[in-house]
Amino acid sequence: MKILAVSDQVVEGLYRPEIRERMADVRLLISCGDLPYSYLEYLVTMLNVPAFYVHGNHDRPEDIGGGQLLTEPRGWVNLNGRTVRAGSLLLAGLEGALRYKPQASYQYTEGEMRWKVVRLLPGLLYNRLRHGRYLDILVTHAPPLGIHNDVDLPHRGFAVFRWLMERFRPRYLLHGHKHVYKPQTTRTRFRDTLVVNVYPFALIEWEQDA
Repeated sequence: MKILAVSDQVVEGLYRPEIRERMADVRLLISCGDLPYSYLEYLVTMLNVPAFYVHGNHDRPEDIGGGQLLTEPRGWVNLNGRTVRAGSLLLAGLEGALRYKPQASYQYTEGEMRWKVVRLLPGLLYNRLRHGRYLDILVTHAPPLGIHNDVDLPHRGFAVFRWLMERFRPRYLLHGHKHVYKPQTTRTRFRDTLVVNVYPFALIEWEQDA
């Protein structure tokens, strides 16, 4: 199964009718945040596959004219703080970035993110009992601390994401937030998890029997 993951920047090559032919074998859409909701709606309309997202720290309502204001991308399921089964895949999501502005939307201290992780635990434990594993793909906006992040506060990763990978061993952690403008590592192995910075998009080949 092929998964198309997007984050942080509109890709003109995807924002046109040819996407139906170019991505005809995509079976799942994932957004890691900071994208216009109208763009996400276009992708899911054209590909007509299940779609899941988390908010990025820059997400805001979008005025699409005619007095219409998009507050969420229609046709997409918000994964934040949830565990979800999509076909045979087990997904979970955590929105936002490390807090650098007081009271800003989709920003969290490390302690606040830990509490969000704690609230995920019952669903992960249920997955283990019901399906024999905790999680296949963790979807976040920010990266884990020390993996694909920067040293400045707005782009620093969350330490608790490393604990999640150590304890629950998802096969993938997909994130955005960190823009890549020159050759940099965007795929890093951490324990059993492949951490992927999907900026601005990435194709994931899911091997069911792996």
